[in-house]
Amino acid sequence: MPIMAEPLQQVDRVFVRWHRRRLVYFAGCDYYRLASHLRVLAAVRRGLKAYGLNVAASRKTTGNHLLYDELEQALASFFAVEQAVLVDSGYVTNLAVAQALRGEFTHVMMDARSHASLTDAAMMLGAKVISFAHRDLVDFRRQLSGLKDGARPIVFTDGMFSYDGSVAPLAEYLAVLPVNGVLLVDDAHGAGVLGRAGQGTPSHCGVRDARVIQTMTLSKAFGAFGGAILGTRAVAKAVLAKARCFTGATPVPLPLAAGALESLRLFRANPKLQMRLHANATWLKERLRKSGMNLPDAPGPIIPVIPDSREAAERLRHRLLAAGVHPPLIRYPGGPDGGYFRFVISSEHTRGQLTKLAGALTNE
Repeated sequence: MPIMAEPLQQVDRVFVRWHRRRLVYFAGCDYYRLASHLRVLAAVRRGLKAYGLNVAASRKTTGNHLLYDELEQALASFFAVEQAVLVDSGYVTNLAVAQALRGEFTHVMMDARSHASLTDAAMMLGAKVISFAHRDLVDFRRQLSGLKDGARPIVFTDGMFSYDGSVAPLAEYLAVLPVNGVLLVDDAHGAGVLGRAGQGTPSHCGVRDARVIQTMTLSKAFGAFGGAILGTRAVAKAVLAKARCFTGATPVPLPLAAGALESLRLFRANPKLQMRLHANATWLKERLRKSGMNLPDAPGPIIPVIPDSREAAERLRHRLLAAGVHPPLIRYPGGPDGGYFRFVISSEHTRGQLTKLAGALTNE
């Protein structure tokens, strides 16, 4: 039976209660702590009172609602794409794209560290899967050049990788991808975090191309729930017509859609949130590097620490607890065998809390 992580009780925007202790929380991916923002919570309560919990039907039958259309239009406007399609979760976005585009590609070229949802989606496409080394342009070009004439590839990659905050070289992929190719970017962690006004990894990479399909979740930067597929009207039309993950599913509960819409409005009206997030991450990374820590050169607000041994992990755990910081040792498929500490910075952490974390990590 799989071992679950220990339960945590989040007691306010940057703390958790764990083993009867109140600890600063540098984990999860609620980058702006919008999941506990009073305006977002109020919107959820209003939605519950006005709409109830569940439409109890697919949007293709009797379960559509104006609120879903409003949220999709707001997402398309925010991310500057032709159309957005709301689905049940970020994980489902990639499966829905695969169902919609099945049979249109001969090869799936996939970054070796792609999210599990992309791995599952690749199996649905009915195309040969070719893995290339993580973020490795040389290997990508080599694998691409080995395809026969007439091949139509689709590239699968995360935008911002959650394990260390690094970014896929999207512009470089597109520069060598044939005109009939497509790039599917799982931007669960990049959307709302990177790029102009938080438009995500394609914006961060300077990419505006009809060949890009961007998928995202509303449960991380926007603190709500649900997923969205962002792209051209043609992609949206295919999803609406062919993706069973969409056509046969009950949509996101209306109160959560109301919360997501309010979160998006709140984020757009407060550009300082994104500035504060990156200022916090930059300050901490610079302090850690000055103390001798070797950190990846990555734009995301994530700091990975891989212990050399079980004993080193235990020592760091004790230092974190002594500093009043929750020790986020995670074990995730594809990660280090013994697990690693992943610290996720938010816009709402104070300088004092960041200083506590820095002291524990550097043993100063």
